[in-house]
Amino acid sequence: MAVYKHYSFDLWMTLIKSNPSFKQERTRYFFENYNYTGKSFETIQQTFRNVDLMCNAINEKNGGNIHAEEMYLMVISMINDYTSPFREIDVQKLYEEMEQLVVKYMPVVYCGETHKVLQRIKETGKSTIGLLSNTGFIKGRTLRKVLDTLELAPYFDFQLYSDEIVLSKPNPLFFQMMKKAVDTLWHVEYETVAFSEIIHIGDNERADIVGATRVGMHGLLVNSNNKCISTILN
Repeated sequence: MAVYKHYSFDLWMTLIKSNPSFKQERTRYFFENYNYTGKSFETIQQTFRNVDLMCNAINEKNGGNIHAEEMYLMVISMINDYTSPFREIDVQKLYEEMEQLVVKYMPVVYCGETHKVLQRIKETGKSTIGLLSNTGFIKGRTLRKVLDTLELAPYFDFQLYSDEIVLSKPNPLFFQMMKKAVDTLWHVEYETVAFSEIIHIGDNERADIVGATRVGMHGLLVNSNNKCISTILN
């Protein structure tokens, strides 16, 4: 096992994945509460998928972050043929309802190796561990609750989320902000942790691997290429 000073992890489809029931119930909520033009359940379900893909692509292209409330309003607008009365929508209440659904239908750990891998890294005492995650419909504030419930939070020395920083991978500024957090953890006088001493692990080749290697970090692609997270320990 190669030992790096810092291990940086993506979150979605790297460490956790959605509970299928959450997406079903989220669609049902919009079908029953915001479906003014009588769209089918399947149409609303597909609209969520389309907005998710579109916003991810925009965030990866521009390096910024489209906030969750904006994404939910996009869904409402699209399923109502772009004629939705936004003024009547309490977006804060809407997000709180979505957060309650996330907590009720909790995401699940991606694979059985996840805790073991994080524990092994932590046990070496030679490395710090951080989270660097793009967010979409679910904010960082909610994901912190998820990681607490899934007993993943104690492994991480810090968590950075795109909605809180208003930056998204592969933006180099997001990776540089992560490195500043790493330097703060190590607090070695007159010395910083080199980019080459950090590895970022994720499932998205463009956002995670290209983004990391552009600034001089190591990158490890997992899950989307049939490689398990346990590859880190080899």
